[in-house]
Amino acid sequence: MLYKTLKPFPQNFLWGGSTSAYQFEGAWDEDGKSPSIVDMYCHPEDVADFKVASDHYHHYKEDVRLFAELGLKAYRFSIAWTRIIPDGIGDVNQQGLDFYHNLIDELKRYDIEPIVTLYHFDLPYKLDKQGGWSERSTIDAFVRYTEVLFQNFGEKVKYWLTINEQNTMILHPGAIGVPENGKLPDKKTLYQQNHHMFIAQAKAMQLCHTLCPNAKIGPALNITSMYAETCRPEDAIAAHNWETIRCSSFLDTAILGRYNALFLSYLQDRGLCPTILAEDLVVLKNAQPDFIAMNYYSTATIAASKGNASDISARAGDQQIMLGEQGVYRAAENPFVDKTAYGWVIDPIGLRLTLRKVYERYNLPILITENGIGAPDKLNADNTVNDDYRIDFISQHITQMQLAITDGVELIGYCPWSVIDVVSTHQGYGKRYGFIYVNRGEFDLKDMKRIKKKSYFWYQKLIKANGQLDKLT
Repeated sequence: MLYKTLKPFPQNFLWGGSTSAYQFEGAWDEDGKSPSIVDMYCHPEDVADFKVASDHYHHYKEDVRLFAELGLKAYRFSIAWTRIIPDGIGDVNQQGLDFYHNLIDELKRYDIEPIVTLYHFDLPYKLDKQGGWSERSTIDAFVRYTEVLFQNFGEKVKYWLTINEQNTMILHPGAIGVPENGKLPDKKTLYQQNHHMFIAQAKAMQLCHTLCPNAKIGPALNITSMYAETCRPEDAIAAHNWETIRCSSFLDTAILGRYNALFLSYLQDRGLCPTILAEDLVVLKNAQPDFIAMNYYSTATIAASKGNASDISARAGDQQIMLGEQGVYRAAENPFVDKTAYGWVIDPIGLRLTLRKVYERYNLPILITENGIGAPDKLNADNTVNDDYRIDFISQHITQMQLAITDGVELIGYCPWSVIDVVSTHQGYGKRYGFIYVNRGEFDLKDMKRIKKKSYFWYQKLIKANGQLDKLT
C-alpha cells in the first residue's frame, strides 16, 4: 500500500540498542559468578571465547556514558543468572546484585530506560549437569531467580523480557555451542525442554504482574516471515508449515496461552509431544504478556517437501541457517533479496510484513529488540571505522518500520543488535555489529578502547530527528 502521508514515530519511541550478558560482560568467574553453559560448552577454537568478551563488567560507567552521548532512550541487556544465584538454586550472590544495581542506576542517571532480559541462553552450568530444562525442577529454579530480580529491581525496571529466542534454542540447539560430549538433545527431549520453558515463562509473567504492578513483560522471540518459492499451492502450504513451526507456535503459546493446533498435530504425528500436565494449561492461559519483543534479521523462502532426504539440504548459514525437514518443507532461494557476507538474507520489506502479521494476530505493542548487520569492521589508522553498510542496512529498516507504523502497527521501540561490539557466538570478533568499536582481537585484548564508528554519529542524528531520515544531513 502506498500512502500519501506517513505517520511519524511516536514522541516517546524507545530508540535504543541491545547486548547480552555472556557476549558483553566478561568477568566470567569474578565476584562469585559461576560458569554458565556458554562458558563450558565447546566453541570454535579459532575465535574468541566469552571469558573477557568486551569487559563491560569493568567498563560499565564508560559504556553507559557513551550510550548517553549516543542519545539512547533505552538499553536492552540481560542479567546473568549465574551472577545472581551462582548454583542456579541456593544462595543469592550480593556482589552480583550490586553490579546490576550500579548498572541500572547509571542508566537511570542518564534517563536511559533499562529493558532487562531475564534469560539469554546462559543456563547455570550446575543446573545443566542436573538435566537443565529437561527437568521440571528447572522451572522452579527459574521462577525463584526471577522473583529475586523482581524484588530487587522491580522499582527501577519498567520493561522485562522473559526468555530470549526460545525458538532458536529448540530448533537450532547447537547455536550457542555443543556440550562436552558432543551430543545435542534429540527432538523429543528438545520439545520437552520447550514446554518447561513455556511454563517457566508463564509463571515469570504472572509473578512480574504481582510483584511489579507498574512494569510490563513480554516474550522475546526470533520472528520472521516465510515466502513461498513459487505460486504453487504446495509451496504455500510448506511456507505456512515452517512459519507456524518456527514462529507462530512459540508466539501462540506465550501470548494466547495455548498450543497452536497445526504445531500440536505435527508433534503428535512425529511422536514428539511433551508431557503436559493439566495444571500446565491453566498456567499458560494466565500468563497474559503486555507486549511482544521481536528479534528480526531476515526472511526465508520455502518450497514444498519432496518427501525424501533432499528436503534437508541447507540454505544460508550461521545462526540463520535453514535445514529443511523431510515431509514438512524445503529451504529455497529468493532472487529478489540481498545477502550479507555471512549468507544472511537482507530483507527490510520483510520486517514491515512481519510486523504487520504479528500485530494483526496478537494485537499487542511490539518492541524490536534485535536487528542489525554483522561485518568484519576495520579500524583505520586514524581511529575511525567507516561502516556505511551498517548505516544503509539500518536506514532501510527504519523506512519499513515507519511504513508499518503507518499501516497501523503499534511499534514502541527499536533496539538494534548491538549498541557496541560484542563477541559473536560463532565468529568471535571477526564479525561485529556495534555502533561502538571495541579495540581487541580474537586473542589479543589490546587496550579494549571504545571507538565511535561512523554509524554512531549517524544513529545519534537519527535519534535526535526521531527517525525522520529526510532530516539527516
